Amino acid sequence: MLAELRTGSETAFRKLVDDNVHQVTNLCYRFVQNRKDAEDLAQDTFTEVYFALSKFRGDSALSTWIHQIAVRKSLDHLRSQSRQKRKGYLTRLFTGDRDDHDDPGIDLPSTSNPEEEVELAECRFVLQSALEKLPKNQHIAFVLSKMDGLSYEEIAQILETTVSSVTSLIHRAKKSLYSDLKHYYLTSDKGL
Repeated sequence: MLAELRTGSETAFRKLVDDNVHQVTNLCYRFVQNRKDAEDLAQDTFTEVYFALSKFRGDSALSTWIHQIAVRKSLDHLRSQSRQKRKGYLTRLFTGDRDDHDDPGIDLPSTSNPEEEVELAECRFVLQSALEKLPKNQHIAFVLSKMDGLSYEEIAQILETTVSSVTSLIHRAKKSLYSDLKHYYLTSDKGL
């Protein structure tokens, strides 16, 4: 398939996108927590893949390279969003303006039970907040392993590190998350 892709085959590229778009969108979503942003980032990822195929050396699987681009784009988006939020906060602080369209970044799940919906949103918010406190590489390794189901070898390739380093990152992430979340779960009757 790679040979076909490098010839500029539209059919091969369409198949590559069709085979990977769901997984890439979900990966981006796990970082940005907004479906529309995740879809935009997935599209940006495949655009970069299309234009950078000639630079792909084949040192790793094509899917690993695509994941690497998606993670980088997601983190760039989060950094950009963080700068915009700080700027917006300072503007509101000094002008007193309030933007009622601020997106908290957490999409509410849809259930038929409003009580469940609120509880799920709260759980998602608490988990996302705990994940955001983790150092960048721990956050990435944990999300790729536990939420996207990638192997430690694939994560090592994406992070350009060793498998033992990934093992250590995930272990430290779990320890930090347990420490951050145990109080919430033990005091809220949610179970740990």
